[in-house]
Amino acid sequence: MQIYGNIFKKQWKFIFFTYLYKKDMKLSEYAKKKGVCYRTAWNWFVQGKIHNAEQMDNGTILVNSQIIVKRDEHVVLYARVSTYAKKDDLERQMNRLRDFAISQGYFIKKEFKEIASGMNDNRKYLNKILKEQNYKTILVENKDRLTRFGFNYIQTLLNMQDREVVVINETDNKEEDLMKDFISIITSFCCRLYGMRKGLKKAKIIKEEIKG
Repeated sequence: MQIYGNIFKKQWKFIFFTYLYKKDMKLSEYAKKKGVCYRTAWNWFVQGKIHNAEQMDNGTILVNSQIIVKRDEHVVLYARVSTYAKKDDLERQMNRLRDFAISQGYFIKKEFKEIASGMNDNRKYLNKILKEQNYKTILVENKDRLTRFGFNYIQTLLNMQDREVVVINETDNKEEDLMKDFISIITSFCCRLYGMRKGLKKAKIIKEEIKG
């Protein structure tokens, strides 16, 4: 009976979503279903974040609504900043993750915001995310928000569990990546040698010398 019950639930979900998304919808309708204002939806369209959306000759924007729901896919959002001085950016970072997740049709399972160094390999919330199994995807804004080093190791292990990390902003600038990693190492060592406050000041002086 349990097997038949699961089959019925899946069939009902398919029929429901087929009915709900049986035709193209206007951008205003799409925005309403996503719970965002029209301007936000318009920005997503301009940025190419809404799949299968196109603008007609009369200016009307239509969204192929059958693409909106994505494989019943659960995602975890992870935002991180290195210090409390950057705490305001933490919420802005999370807002960008939410916007992207909604625009791609993901189901947001949980959100995690962490204040910790990217060099820290024992972060409370990242450890919690990696130990949980009830999601498909970890969504981060940049690779270095997840970790400064060892990103590919994490990705490989998650792939073996049929999970993945999705990075919103991929960068092809290897030189910039190396510089960020180098500065992170300097900051980490300065904080260990001189303490957090004094270490940050020392690291700032060194960074300015490097960039100058």
